[in-house]
Parts: sequence; structure tokens; C-alpha cells
Amino acid sequence: MIVKNSLLNYRNCYIYQDTEYFKMSLDSLLLAKFVTINLRDKMILDIATGNAPIPMLLTYRTKAKIFGVELQKEIFSLGKISIKENDMTNQITLINEDARNLKFLFESDTFDVITCNPPYFKTKSELYKNNNMIKSIARHEEFLKLEDVFMISRYLLKNNGRLAIVHRTERLVEILEMMKKYNFQPKKIRFVYPNKKKNSDLVLIEGILNGKEGLKMLPPLFVYDENGKYTKEVEGMFGE
Repeated sequence: MIVKNSLLNYRNCYIYQDTEYFKMSLDSLLLAKFVTINLRDKMILDIATGNAPIPMLLTYRTKAKIFGVELQKEIFSLGKISIKENDMTNQITLINEDARNLKFLFESDTFDVITCNPPYFKTKSELYKNNNMIKSIARHEEFLKLEDVFMISRYLLKNNGRLAIVHRTERLVEILEMMKKYNFQPKKIRFVYPNKKKNSDLVLIEGILNGKEGLKMLPPLFVYDENGKYTKEVEGMFGE
């Protein structure tokens, strides 16, 4: 069932979602707040954009042109409705395409910034088959592997362009290996914890293509407090 929800606490801004698919996650919000955005940035790309929460959130941080690419037409269509209703069509362009084909749509060295909240899990055949197909594609690396993200980004980013992703903490070593392989210098990392009693389950990481050394480890981000409510820091990300 398609529902219309407020985009967090942003005034008069809405996002269309389907209750049978993945709805906007906290991961997308954290990434949209984490990525470095500069005044000189003109072109931004969000890979695996889903129903476009990250492009929508980024409009509150930048006036740059934002592109979002989503493979699944059902989810892409929801993003199109949201972009139109929120009068964001002049800033956001959504593309219904396999991200691996972007090299045929854009020249190299096009984007200043790329963000990605990719599928987290390597495909497990039985688990993949037994799930809702749209959810399975969003969760598993059937059509977009971690290495694809770096390969695409190296081609499309300008020299010293930034790639920011959110991923499972358990795959951090693999992420760092891919960064090295594709000439991304990790510049900042932030571990996300459900609360102070649990281990980190997510990591936010940003790298610069052909960048210089200089990694910053940011303070840990705790999602919930001891009472099971969002921490003040997370609440502060929810908008107006």
C-alpha cells in the first residue's frame, strides 16, 4: 500500500513510500548529514537512491544539481512522485537505470560528490529467493556489489571528489581494501551504535579520489539513549 509520510520534521515536505517495500531508513538520514558538502559543489550523485530520501534531504544543505539512480521501477516511481509534489524537480533528477550503466549516460569526471546507501548483504541464494523480490534486491548484492560502487565512483567523480557511504561495520575491512584498490583515500570514519551497551552495527565513511593522507576518526554516534528514545544528536538531525 502506498502511503504519504512527512519527511521527518521538515516543514511541508513529504515522501511517498510503499508499506510492502523498504521505507526510508535512519541510515539514509545519517549519510545525508555525514557527507561533506561544499559551496563550490555543483553536481552530486546518489547511487541506489531508492525513493530518493538522500537527494531530498541534501536539498536542505546545497543548491547543487542532484541526480539519483535507482534500478527498481516501483521504488523509482515513488521517488518521482515525491520530487514533483515537493517542487524539487529543478534540483533533483531521478534516473531509472542500473547504476553500472551510468558510464554510458555521463562523462568521466562529472560529479563533485557521490553518496551511496548500498545493499548490505552478499547474496545468499535461498534467503534471496524466499524474500519479497523488491526487498531482496535492495538488501542483497544481486545487481550492485560493493566493488561496483567504487568502480562507478572512480569513473564519475572529479579528481579529489568525495565518495560517502554507509554500510555494515562488519564489512569495514573490505571497504578499506576497495578504497585502496580504486585510489580513494579515507578521510573520515564514524561508527554508529544502537546504544552504549551494544557494538557498532553501522559505519559512515568518506573518501577522496586521489586524496592525500589524513584520516579523522569522529566521535561515536549513539542512536538510542538508556530509555530507548533517540539521542539528542539524532533527534537534532530530524529537521526543523
